Amino acid sequence: MAHTTHPSDLPVPEDDGACSHLSGLKMPSVSLSATSGAHVDVSSFTGLTIVFCYPRTGAPGETITDDWNAIPGARGCTPQACSFRDEMAELRKLGVNNVFGLSSQDTPYQAEAKERLHLPYELLSDEKLEFAKALKLPTFEWKGKVLIKRLALAVKDGIVVKVWYPVFPPDSNAREVVKWLISVT
Repeated sequence: MAHTTHPSDLPVPEDDGACSHLSGLKMPSVSLSATSGAHVDVSSFTGLTIVFCYPRTGAPGETITDDWNAIPGARGCTPQACSFRDEMAELRKLGVNNVFGLSSQDTPYQAEAKERLHLPYELLSDEKLEFAKALKLPTFEWKGKVLIKRLALAVKDGIVVKVWYPVFPPDSNAREVVKWLISVT
């Protein structure tokens, strides 16, 4: 099955409360490597920024295994990223200044995904999990790697104003953000 789709029988993640502490949180200052080659500190932006976190994007030709599909919320990183790509004009129209995707994958890996998927926003690498630890984000382990669970944050002037967790199905995340933006404007 392609990375841009997902099986209809994926296990649905449940809200375990792992993000309940984030609403109203002042973003900590953490410098992250971006696919542009710059370093980005989400806490420094003014206006509205959307950061969506995902476990990992698959590589071209990579076989998606049943053990990955069995993890609630793991599958769907590429559809989630593409949903933000496809909603970018609407997000901008509704006042979003910045959109970032964030995972613990390294920047070269993310740069390939950004180019292949034609993403109009930067991907941020939290390879050392500094951002995840500073925010106490939910994680899980797979094949010896710690990965960030799928979620999204709306950050306004350095303060988390909305949290989407768990995110399911992944390809609906950007539409949910758009619906929220319409409801608060």
